[in-house]
Amino acid sequence: MNLVWAFLITVAVTAAAVTVMLLVRRRAPEGSYFSDGDRASGVFGVLATGFSVLLGFIIFLAFTSYDQSRSGAEQEALSVMQQVETAQFFPASARERLTGELTCYARSVVNGEWDRMEAGTEGNAINPWSVAMFRTLKTVQPTTAAEQSAYDKWLDQTADREEARRDRVHGAAGLLPTPLWIVLFFIAGVIFVYMLFFADPGEGRVTQAMLMGSVTAVITLMLLLLVFFNQPYQTGVGGLRPVAMERTIETIDEAFAALGTDVRLPCDPEGNPS
Repeated sequence: MNLVWAFLITVAVTAAAVTVMLLVRRRAPEGSYFSDGDRASGVFGVLATGFSVLLGFIIFLAFTSYDQSRSGAEQEALSVMQQVETAQFFPASARERLTGELTCYARSVVNGEWDRMEAGTEGNAINPWSVAMFRTLKTVQPTTAAEQSAYDKWLDQTADREEARRDRVHGAAGLLPTPLWIVLFFIAGVIFVYMLFFADPGEGRVTQAMLMGSVTAVITLMLLLLVFFNQPYQTGVGGLRPVAMERTIETIDEAFAALGTDVRLPCDPEGNPS
């Protein structure tokens, strides 16, 4: 989340609400528009409590999905690293191809898929290198016990990687449906209008401004927090970045450099087929 924009939005919305409150205060009757302040405060408590419970529950669910996407990205990176190790036990004809395709898979996640997730256009598209690895695997004919064990392990790790990728992509298109946003903003609007009926020329300007400003600022910040969790893939503070997969790519490069192994990659540094 861009903290500057969040701060500016909060200040602007709060200032606008306070201004409206002070304008209404000029024409309001002494003691506010309510003849029974205690009864009005009780109704406001019901409105505020209902909104807070609903918003808190939604934020909890949104955070759960955010954490699922983060965990999925980390698990996917780990699965790629494990599959690189497993590929070294395959026959020589498939070993280099699978290793190169896994590296290209990781690069395409960092440089291609992540940009599309930030834009919300990833959808249900599959990674093309997953198809390439499947085709390569079909050519493998295990002949030794080690190769058969690696073959079975590869299939398990592929399932883990695909499940982790699904968790990662899950939060890319937004988690909250439009009707829910409409309900939240409608209730926030009702609370704002209700607060205007507490306008009282007998109260000081600062008191009235604090009354409206504190409520508006809290609601605005909660909604902005919900927007952040609804769009976890972003470059701002707290946004999910491909740190785990970048670390996996670096580890793969360092491991093969240490072993003196030269793997020819079928892709460019961006993960596009070469």
